[in-house]
Amino acid sequence: MDKVIFHLAIPINSIEKAKIFYSNILGSKIGRENQHAVIFDFYGHQLVGHITKENLTPPANIYPRHFGLIFTNESDWDTLLTRCNYHNLELYQTPKLRFKNELTEHKTFFLQDPFYNIIELKFYRHYEAIFGANHILSIGDR
Repeated sequence: MDKVIFHLAIPINSIEKAKIFYSNILGSKIGRENQHAVIFDFYGHQLVGHITKENLTPPANIYPRHFGLIFTNESDWDTLLTRCNYHNLELYQTPKLRFKNELTEHKTFFLQDPFYNIIELKFYRHYEAIFGANHILSIGDR
């Protein structure tokens, strides 16, 4: 199968705020845009911010709804964290190491965009844990 690109549509209430957060801060490339939506190349995936008139409210927790990226290179994860710190971005959840010394060991931190969408950024120590390790039942912090 040829490469498949993931598409995610999220609610936003400002094209400009979305461009600052996703492009200027996180480094996404801006694609097409109009007064209703903006498309980002979000690390090789299509992220579309759609303007909504609905009242956007902060979630009570990171579960169940959040999205994110899994970096396959630890230095890329570190670079994005450094970029967030450089821009004085308030982290929704500070970096931590989950499941230390286990097959599913990974580094993670969470961001919240200006529209209350929560984003998780991860790096797994063992690539095979991303989709494998079916015998391990631990997922997340719940």
